[in-house]
Amino acid sequence: MKKELLLKSIAETAYNVGYGAKVNFATYDIVEKAPGFFGFVSLVVGIYALFLKELTSEHVGAALVVLGVITLYLNNYSTEKDKYDEMGKELTARFSALKTLFRTAQSRPETEDFTEIAESLTRIEQEVIKLTPSKQILFSDWYAHYKFFWQQQTDWIAEARPFTLFRDKLPLTFTAAMAAVVIAGVVQVIRCYAPCCG
Repeated sequence: MKKELLLKSIAETAYNVGYGAKVNFATYDIVEKAPGFFGFVSLVVGIYALFLKELTSEHVGAALVVLGVITLYLNNYSTEKDKYDEMGKELTARFSALKTLFRTAQSRPETEDFTEIAESLTRIEQEVIKLTPSKQILFSDWYAHYKFFWQQQTDWIAEARPFTLFRDKLPLTFTAAMAAVVIAGVVQVIRCYAPCCG
């Protein structure tokens, strides 16, 4: 395998492995922290509702019920949350191994044999396939994008596999949601101003 292609393969695998680690950590963080946060918010709203009439409205009550339902949803993952933390650590170890592999391949001249490095890459890829759980919590991919691109060093991956904003750095579901919000806003503005113009 040519050096350039090998570096690109390692970078692509590292992107998938590093992002997968962050998805697992994101699921763990959400399951671990969100119920406590929602409970705190509900408690604070409940205390303030004792003397602020505005907080006793049906809208506030409905919002608190929604928080309760979300907490119940999150509790479905609580028995397995440690598994997500462990998978994140295992994948992070593979991510670090891939970085070492990348730098090793990068430092060798084009004329060398890269069979050993290619075999190591294949072995790591096979290990990762066995490690990765398919069930993740809702919105963990959004949080994982933040954790991967803002909290982790990814410049070395970009050397061989450049990142794009809409393809890589923003989740597709986030982009679609923002597009829907913009379209809904434009439609609302058109509805508001259409009678004036007609």
